[in-house]
Amino acid sequence: MIAVFSFLIILTLSLIVTRIAALALSITGLSSETAQFQARSAFTGVGFTTAESEAILKHPIRRRIVMMLMLAGNLGIATIIATGVLSYFSTSTSEIWWVNVLILILGLILLYMAATSARIERMLNLVIAWGLKKWTNIEVRDTVTILQLENAFAVSELLVEKGDWLAGKTLRETALSAEGVLILGIQHEDGVYRGAPRANELIQAGDTLVLYAKHKKVEDLDSRMRGFHGEIAHREAVEAFNEDRDELDQSKQGEPDSASTSGNEKILREPNNA
Repeated sequence: MIAVFSFLIILTLSLIVTRIAALALSITGLSSETAQFQARSAFTGVGFTTAESEAILKHPIRRRIVMMLMLAGNLGIATIIATGVLSYFSTSTSEIWWVNVLILILGLILLYMAATSARIERMLNLVIAWGLKKWTNIEVRDTVTILQLENAFAVSELLVEKGDWLAGKTLRETALSAEGVLILGIQHEDGVYRGAPRANELIQAGDTLVLYAKHKKVEDLDSRMRGFHGEIAHREAVEAFNEDRDELDQSKQGEPDSASTSGNEKILREPNNA
């Protein structure tokens, strides 16, 4: 009986450790799916050598997280195997072996349900994020990268909190497209999702925005507070985006097909009134 409970407890702790590591990796800018995959790979010692792994090795905080996860995995996997063997022998030699088997099966079912529950995952993420913010030097933000794309662009989620610059504004009032940020959807706090929202859609505290932008821009937007300083930050972001676009246009002028390219861009930018 003790061996069975020990096995279930160690398995539960292993799931929690990988969940903490996955969230910590996602905070550094990895997509949640990539973070979960790399965390489980490091914990189990599989060690996939992909471009995602190279991105982890080049990042000092990610490298530290993975090193601790590998150490915990070496201890955890060995303990799981040892307790699994012990629980097998204790179950097979027990007179009420069927009780131990039943407890083991029920425990595994409950662990599976907990590991795949979206509600439990959200609750765990809140607790883990609070712990990481309190006891580590990892800067916890209300952003989660969903899909990592090329040239530092990504599809990310941003939770709007009370006092944020975005709270209480319509999409038209935010003018985020002038900063190089596109809002793909809004998950309202009441559960209603608005895909491709209109300009008069109101953003409220508790809403989650699905954004397409560079990750650094999303981080800056997350730290922007309501008031005078927030408006100044918005203007500076617009100016910086315009400067970057002007530099890109100037670099294209030196290309052989710059004339035809500029003409095509002009046609695309101007509305067709015909």
